[in-house]
Amino acid sequence: MDALKAPEILSFHDASLAAPAGGARFAEGLWHAIEANHRCNCLLWDEEDLARRRSVPDSEIAANKRAIDGYNQKRNDAIERIDEQLLVLISKAKTGKHARLSSETPGAMIDRLSILSLKIHHMRAQTLRTDVERAHIDACSAKLARLAEQRSDLAGCLDRLLEEAARGSTYFKVYRQFKMYNDPALNPAIYGEKR
Repeated sequence: MDALKAPEILSFHDASLAAPAGGARFAEGLWHAIEANHRCNCLLWDEEDLARRRSVPDSEIAANKRAIDGYNQKRNDAIERIDEQLLVLISKAKTGKHARLSSETPGAMIDRLSILSLKIHHMRAQTLRTDVERAHIDACSAKLARLAEQRSDLAGCLDRLLEEAARGSTYFKVYRQFKMYNDPALNPAIYGEKR
């Protein structure tokens, strides 16, 4: 698929982490969904860090946990929008008779690439610390190399899936996440309170 390549996504993720300030760059379409997903992952990362504090009142941790639920819902909504946009882009490709279904969607893979970019960014910061032992730097450097390999492998898999989908030899579907814990009508801990 000429419309999207993994190296562009990796560059976008890295650039967004290098200069996090600023508003949305894309108003609509595929890149808007990719940007929304990455933004939610960045916000989730920060809230997850804050939720592990021990020196603040429990009410602050509860606020972090509620923020995590909200960002996670938006993150999953963005994954679905990525897949919807990609399906529109490849809608002209004729799915072959023997095409295989991919259980992982491009949106899910792009989400994983976003998370890996965050891990790489934060692990790299650990390798630059001057307040830790050399063993910490060495361990983090080894982890950084593994994360880079994982991201490279996943990027290759994404490009292959997109190319195969554009040729019609592979297809994917939009899988709705149905986050039941966020739905007051489906979460028994919430609807049970009304009884």
